[in-house]
Amino acid sequence: MSYASGEVGAVWRPVDAVPTIDRPLTRARLVGTGDVTGGRFGLFEWRMRPRAGGPAAHFHKTFSESFYVLSGAVRLFNGETWVEATAGDFLYVPERGVHAFRNDSDEPASMLILFAPGPPREEYFRELAEIGESGRRLTPEEWTELYARHDQYMV
Repeated sequence: MSYASGEVGAVWRPVDAVPTIDRPLTRARLVGTGDVTGGRFGLFEWRMRPRAGGPAAHFHKTFSESFYVLSGAVRLFNGETWVEATAGDFLYVPERGVHAFRNDSDEPASMLILFAPGPPREEYFRELAEIGESGRRLTPEEWTELYARHDQYMV
């Protein structure tokens, strides 16, 4: 086997070049967005303040989602039951798998979230941040349209 035909294709993204989305209770660092990974995956670092709620139970039709807890305690819903995940714990959710997460503890928590393939999930989180910052109230129909546009189906 020869390795002489390898290519230079690595993408370097120093910490100060990683975009973030700050919300009152969470901060998302968009470490490896789909446009950086050629659509293969998306990788976000998700930091939650104490008692930070997360999304209600939902699923995605076109991509899987994985959660790897870095610090603190994160409540993860696997579609059937809530589990208390701590540093080093991992949850894989296949396409159409119902899931949710939140920080119910009195301490901050952080995790990595991996989307595969790499849809532009950052647009969904940017829209949510903009809605929250503007104080705009969406109608049920507008929420349904927003969720459908971003492959987010609430249960």
